[in-house]
Amino acid sequence: NNNLVNMLRSGRQKPVKLVLNNIRKKVDLARRISHIIEADSSSIMELLYDSIFISKYGFDTNTVMCAFIPNTYEMYWNTSAEQMFNKIYDYYKKFWNDYRLEKCRNMGMKPEEVIILASIVYSETKAKDEMGTIAGVYLNRLKKGMLLQADPTVVYSIGDFSIRRVTGKHLKTESPYNTYINYGLPPGPICLPEPYVIDSVLNYKKHKYLYFCAKEDFSGLHNFAENEDEHMKNARRYHLELRKRNILMN
Repeated sequence: NNNLVNMLRSGRQKPVKLVLNNIRKKVDLARRISHIIEADSSSIMELLYDSIFISKYGFDTNTVMCAFIPNTYEMYWNTSAEQMFNKIYDYYKKFWNDYRLEKCRNMGMKPEEVIILASIVYSETKAKDEMGTIAGVYLNRLKKGMLLQADPTVVYSIGDFSIRRVTGKHLKTESPYNTYINYGLPPGPICLPEPYVIDSVLNYKKHKYLYFCAKEDFSGLHNFAENEDEHMKNARRYHLELRKRNILMN
């Protein structure tokens, strides 16, 4: 008790740990942070939508989520929303070292664009060995001016993360994040990708694949194809297995 009283009198604090991972929406981010520091979720949300404040750091209200790279951050409980963001941004700047920035420039992309692409890759697969290949597919599609047609962006657009299979009715969802109806990358990340996923994109595998679909063995891995005919053969094998297992399709 005496040690506690002395700590309070002197203003000394023990830092608290803020763990950032598995977050998709700003509201979830604000809620997670507000459980750890004194700043409440409303003040954090206000900051995330404050275009003047976040523009000082080179972000807009969509790309601001790119600043929050998953990690364990130490800060004091009485940290304000602005102090919290500065702490987060300090790590962001350290993460984007000269080595990563050079790779980014060689890809012709900005760091936030790499993070947005990494968020799609991370939502497509948790198989580390496939991430670089899937990133290569999307980069090939971007170079050719094709729609990305990434199912996870459709799920994000709808906001129902219980969806396990994207069907035809979902693809028509009106949203700037729906890559079935909008060309290029979405305006912001659809989740917070882990650092190793960002590195997988920076070290993407060069190939000629333009398509991929889930393997028919339901292993969570994918079959890749260079053209639509080959892709449709892969897709038919997968759909045939779905029917065999009596899984509904639309």
